[in-house]
Amino acid sequence: MPKFRKKPVVIEAIQYTGKNQAEIISFTGNKAKTLGDQGTSIMIPTLEGDMYANAGDFIIRGVSGEFYPCKPDIFEITYEPAD
Repeated sequence: MPKFRKKPVVIEAIQYTGKNQAEIISFTGNKAKTLGDQGTSIMIPTLEGDMYANAGDFIIRGVSGEFYPCKPDIFEITYEPAD
């Protein structure tokens, strides 16, 4: 079976703290929406449909400008600082 390696790519991401809703909404160009009375989760429109982020999740801007949430454990395995 042929094997493939994921190309290195630099992405932008912000971790949702549960208190930085305005920052996430701004980051997504006002596409994200808060849910619940306390804004405890955020709805992120993705290419696959609406997905939800909870505190601790990362919101990623992909290479084509799309947005999607990522659980922190997967984010830590997949990404490292690009500085």
